[in-house]
Amino acid sequence: MSQPRSAWLAHHPWLTLLVVLAVLVAAAVLAVLIGMPSLDLGTALGDPSSWQHQAFTRLQLPRVAQGLAVGAVLGVSGAALQGLLRNPLADPFVLGVSGGAALGSASATLIASALGLLTATSGAVLVEPLGGFAGALAALFIVVALGSERGVPSPLRMLLVGVVVNALAGAALMVLAALGDPALVQRTLVRLMGTLGADPSAPLLVPVVVAAALLALLFVWPRAQALNLLALGDETAQSLGVDPSRLRRSLFIALSLPVGAIVAVTGLIGFAGLVVPHALRLVVGPDHRALVPLSAALGGAFVALGDATVSALAPAMGTELPVGVVTALIGGPVFLALLRVREVRT
Repeated sequence: MSQPRSAWLAHHPWLTLLVVLAVLVAAAVLAVLIGMPSLDLGTALGDPSSWQHQAFTRLQLPRVAQGLAVGAVLGVSGAALQGLLRNPLADPFVLGVSGGAALGSASATLIASALGLLTATSGAVLVEPLGGFAGALAALFIVVALGSERGVPSPLRMLLVGVVVNALAGAALMVLAALGDPALVQRTLVRLMGTLGADPSAPLLVPVVVAAALLALLFVWPRAQALNLLALGDETAQSLGVDPSRLRRSLFIALSLPVGAIVAVTGLIGFAGLVVPHALRLVVGPDHRALVPLSAALGGAFVALGDATVSALAPAMGTELPVGVVTALIGGPVFLALLRVREVRT
């Protein structure tokens, strides 16, 4: 079988990095132009006293940066997990981390409200992400503990346990929705659908999400060749110097933390981690040295542009849809089309 024409990117990391940066910059510019069509960039950049400058620096720019970072985490996680599980249809949320983070975030918010520490209108700037992070860690512990055979992580067992954990977390969320304060429950559930609206009262959340994206990429990309060897089978990879169990364990933990962090901050944004790596694999091939960084770039572009579309449609619709709804509406049909293309090629 002939190699994809762009497979040579895998052998030129600096060129790959330039492509990644170009995609991210282009996506950022388009997201700003689409998300705020009335914005005059000249005034926003040149007149610090104008309202356009304030809207650009305090609202739009952090929102676009957050969208790029969230999509990058999901793209990198999807590419890595699909390689670890040797399943091109795997998803970053497959380990139950998203369900655990969502449940932890909602539980912390509702419990704090019940104790009188919050009100339905004040929000939970710190409680939500901290609760989500704790929920992600708890879900990870359960999946690793129950998904291992004799102390060795099993891809199939972890996949099945992750599905169960997500299902149980979803059921628990419904219980909380029935028992909690209606106004706060509605706000929490809407946020968990996926929202990127930057909160000016919590300026540190955007840098945290950006840092999570950088850590995910910097941890996975150096292990791309090990993921390539793992695709040949555990025994072959081990004979070539890769410890499959250690690689899986380290990547599962390292990826679960940033995924948990972004779910805690922005909610559930589906399909980016599933569709983006799968589509890129059909174009650039299975070499993770190109697949991982390009998944970060395209994932970031997918989420940021989806969020910009939501902002642009808000005036006409009278409300702003969660970006998670938009990514699902776009990602679902695209994924079905990719499955069809895969069937034709095989």
